[in-house]
Amino acid sequence: MVGGVTLPDPHPTPRLADIAAQAQVSEATASRVLNGKAGVAAATRQRVLAALDVLGYERPVRLRRRSAGLVGLVIPELTNPIFPAFAQIIEQSLAGHGYTPVLCTQMPGGATEDELVEQLEERGVTGIVFLSGLHADTRADTSRYARLSSRGVPFVLINGYNPQIDAPFVSPDDGAAARMAVRHLAELGHRRIGLAVGPARYVPSRRKAEGFVAALGESFGLSRGQAERLVQHTLFSVEGGDAAAAALLDDGCTGIVCGSDLMALGAVRAARRRGLDVPGRLSVVGFDDSQLIAFTDPPLTTVRQPVQAMATAAVGALIEEIHDRAQGRQTPPQRTEFIFRPELVVRGSTGPARE
Repeated sequence: MVGGVTLPDPHPTPRLADIAAQAQVSEATASRVLNGKAGVAAATRQRVLAALDVLGYERPVRLRRRSAGLVGLVIPELTNPIFPAFAQIIEQSLAGHGYTPVLCTQMPGGATEDELVEQLEERGVTGIVFLSGLHADTRADTSRYARLSSRGVPFVLINGYNPQIDAPFVSPDDGAAARMAVRHLAELGHRRIGLAVGPARYVPSRRKAEGFVAALGESFGLSRGQAERLVQHTLFSVEGGDAAAAALLDDGCTGIVCGSDLMALGAVRAARRRGLDVPGRLSVVGFDDSQLIAFTDPPLTTVRQPVQAMATAAVGALIEEIHDRAQGRQTPPQRTEFIFRPELVVRGSTGPARE
């Protein structure tokens, strides 16, 4: 009590019913977890601990377990909302396995991927997850990953398969994503469709372009050369989407498929600058479906990247390799690519083509 006013308890006692409801388990199960008793599945235990965190309760000391080790997560940047979305799920999954994630972000003028890896190794990380890193750049030197493997550091790579790297890969089906978008626009009556996508040296960009060219051939009988003229390679940014859309609009396109949601927002901006309504005069399809995209104006039609499934699979592959090394199984890492099918989410940025 201060000055006759009773202040709230800064560390309130958790109510079992609230925790159980939040975790969607019985009160008996929640009680077993909170009392540190055995007989509860690891995933269920993690849900109860997460419920404590969400409700703002401090975990009891007896529930604070020792970390199984540090795992680095190297991502390009945080300005594109799809990367924080991946990071959050990867970190949650790692925590569920008992590992402590260490987030490393690259940015212009900041530490390079090689410098971040060196710092992680100095801290004795157990493994590393790379998201859209140099492995996705076909011009990059892949020997850095062979050297990392030779030093006994397990790693997994997301978005950007490279057959020269012996490691597990996790990717969306970029080609299928482009084909879905083209078919959707074709069904709406669009006959002149363009693609705004990132630099050609990146594997996801190449795969989207290949899927797009194939889809135009299937839908409209365009030759490869004709279809490729409707591809604009640019930066994976709002500004890049704006510039690519301007060129495609000049070429008479009424529908534009974009390599990311940020690029799609740039395409919408380019259309509006010309006084063109979206979707009345131009239909736009994005890629990623990050959390706030449904609330744009108009709500963006996009191809959803299966972030949850991809992130969980990446962590699972890394944990398997970590356990193999811990048990002395010196089998080389598998050169495997796990490919996940995306999903078309139709909202308000696509509509029928005008006659």
